[in-house]
Amino acid sequence: MPPSTIAGQGTQKRAAAGPKPAARRRTSVLRPSAQGRQARAAWVLAAPFLALFLAFMLLPVVWSLLMSLTDTQSADLRTPLNVSFVSFDNYVRLFEDPQFFTALRNTGVFVLAALPLTLAAGLAAAVALNSGIQRFRAVFRVGFYLPVITSIVAVAVVWKTLLEPHAGLVNTVLAWFGIDGPAWLADTRFALPVMILMAVWRNLGTVMIIMLAGLQSVPQSLMEAAELDGAGAWQRFWRVTFPLLRPALLLTAVTTGIGYLQFFDEPFVMTDGGPLDSTLSATLYAYKQFGNGNYDVASAAGYVVFVLIIALTVLQFRVLRDKD
Repeated sequence: MPPSTIAGQGTQKRAAAGPKPAARRRTSVLRPSAQGRQARAAWVLAAPFLALFLAFMLLPVVWSLLMSLTDTQSADLRTPLNVSFVSFDNYVRLFEDPQFFTALRNTGVFVLAALPLTLAAGLAAAVALNSGIQRFRAVFRVGFYLPVITSIVAVAVVWKTLLEPHAGLVNTVLAWFGIDGPAWLADTRFALPVMILMAVWRNLGTVMIIMLAGLQSVPQSLMEAAELDGAGAWQRFWRVTFPLLRPALLLTAVTTGIGYLQFFDEPFVMTDGGPLDSTLSATLYAYKQFGNGNYDVASAAGYVVFVLIIALTVLQFRVLRDKD
């Protein structure tokens, strides 16, 4: 066999054998280096967010937890390391305060009344926009959603003006029919229900948008099959549409429930928790304790609300999650 042929066969064998070990090592060395550069670039890009998160989220959360376990007062701000550890004494003081129980009761009534009403009103508006209202549908969508994007302070001020007992529009209209309207926000019977009504009116737009998206994702073939089987409008909604709305219902229930457990702006702007603490919420109670310099009790009240939020969220997930 000629030497050139032997040399060609050797070259082919070396090519088939793959790269030399040195080349393989070089490739394996370069690959981790590129991955390391990508990791460093990712950390650099995430650094601003992480810095803000640590400074304004994680650190305050940890610090407030520590304050709830110490006797921190406003006078201790200059010497924060001189406070004493009191364990769960602040929580004991909290639950021995009848005003805090009043705040928890008001918060519970607010959530138990406003949450189902908001979900029902939002779902009804979504169904109407999806099938019942054909003309000016976009106008109705904007009208329902406009209160959501309006400042809650502005909404509360407007409602407070409308409900003014002597010159408010509500009592003026009632007077046309010979009805003497009450002092809505100064009466313990009406102050909290008025805030529940305002919360439902303001937040049903969010529920409506999410429910409308859920309704439009229901396959039309399922509705047509149910109709062919003789199911009426209510049966089609309850047996076909509503089960498919569980994810949307869960989302709106969780987000709305969390917001309602923290309701603060309405009583703060409209009544300052009055009359006779009938609109005092748990978060407003914590705010007032903080304003009085009782940082320890205020932090403990905040963590009680945090535990209530977790409990409500877990309950909603267990009740509304998909059973499949």
